[in-house]
Amino acid sequence: MATVTKLSHLHLLLLLFLLLHLLIDSASAAYPIGVNYGTVANNLPPPQQVAKFLKTQTSINSVKIFDANPDILRAFANTNISVTVTVGNGDIPSLAKMPAAQSWIAKNIQPHHPQTIIRYIVLGNEIMATSDKVLIAYLLPAMSTLKSALDQAKLTHIQVSTPHSLGILSTSEPPSTGRFRKGYDKAVFARILEFHRQTKSPFMVNPYPYFGFDPQKLNYALFRPNPGVFDAATGKNYTNMFDAQLDAVYSAMKKVGYEDVDIVVGETGWSSAGDPNEPASNLENALSYNGNLVRHVNSGKGTPLMPNRTFETYIFALFNENLKPSISEQNFGLFKPDFSPVYNVDILNDKSTPGATAPAASPAAPAPPAPSASAPGPGVVRGRWCVPTRGASDAALQANIDYVCGTGVDCRPIQQGGACFEPNVVRSHAAYAMNAYYQANGHQDLNCDFNKTGAIVYSDPSHGACKFSVEGESVRLEKSESALGRWNMLWTVIAVIVVVVL
Repeated sequence: MATVTKLSHLHLLLLLFLLLHLLIDSASAAYPIGVNYGTVANNLPPPQQVAKFLKTQTSINSVKIFDANPDILRAFANTNISVTVTVGNGDIPSLAKMPAAQSWIAKNIQPHHPQTIIRYIVLGNEIMATSDKVLIAYLLPAMSTLKSALDQAKLTHIQVSTPHSLGILSTSEPPSTGRFRKGYDKAVFARILEFHRQTKSPFMVNPYPYFGFDPQKLNYALFRPNPGVFDAATGKNYTNMFDAQLDAVYSAMKKVGYEDVDIVVGETGWSSAGDPNEPASNLENALSYNGNLVRHVNSGKGTPLMPNRTFETYIFALFNENLKPSISEQNFGLFKPDFSPVYNVDILNDKSTPGATAPAASPAAPAPPAPSASAPGPGVVRGRWCVPTRGASDAALQANIDYVCGTGVDCRPIQQGGACFEPNVVRSHAAYAMNAYYQANGHQDLNCDFNKTGAIVYSDPSHGACKFSVEGESVRLEKSESALGRWNMLWTVIAVIVVVVL
């Protein structure tokens, strides 16, 4: 009986340890945002400096490179930053044979394992877009052979995939109509998806609203307030093109029976400069797209057809690359070669680092009447709130309300019976909704832009029982409550176990 009691105590202590591990792990979960580290430039810093910068100055914990550069792989050793390695297009046919696959792994992967965390090996880049029948024919055999070679080398944790452009779809609007190109759906994509299902690896796509929008849908492409696009077949309203593109891919996968396969975003981004005939390629739009993308992905909200999912997403790109062929292609980077940010999308650890603050997303909106917009004087501590500008139309403000409430922000206070329903006018409701969005999404000026209909004020717009959340307060409260909840749960478990053991 004593032995049984001791074993029971040991089991309970083991359970306690596992619960503690899970709680700590959930509190320090990694961000799903990575970057594409391209090197088509002659002015980039050495890989060791890049790895050190990402590790010490940013929240980025995964990078994707477009080759298997040994200098880069060595640089990321012992950094705890995972690396996705790319097999060149020209190497794909030979890797369909086991000896070549084993040789490639022995040369490019094993010398760096386990010091460098290699997460994926991706074969080629948008092979279907090349229309090269030889590459397309050898793609899946090479993926299968490479995975078998990895397993034989006891590198079973490394997954194999290949990135696709959205050109793989014959239709994508509305998202429910998403379908793979005729002739490729079952002959190519169903077989690739079966490989992913069997190996538990992700289907990798490169959604680029940058290349898919028309001028009338710029706000839709940039995650800015807009009326949205309604899909009558599903009853879903889409407020951004990124979600719509992912759901179009999901619909295509579902049509061939593989909606259970995970999706990873291999590339997406926006250029911060372009030629005169590319007016949408500018700093304001790049900041808006990538900044909103980071917040959207990290929210875990998912898409209308794939709710509550967090998609591992790699922004293109880490650096501006001066040897790319056009101005727009040279300016997709988050950082300049000297590590100064082109703009800040909230991935820097030290927000006070000189040069790290993002430029304003747009020219300053007209200020509301003084003194409410007056910045506090030295030593005065106040909050900041987001409210409509004087000249904003009711139509624009109603669009802001629709957008904010569609993102998951709690809009119950401005519904009938809510504390902020009165006065029942669009401007008053918009003020509450816009401020709630601003407070919930990082307090950056970008989050109060609302297509130039929002402005930051320094006096509290709360009235009567209607209380506007204040900068920092609601976010800190939410985080502290979440942490408190975890620790309360932990101590409850400890107390129960102690009582049972004693």
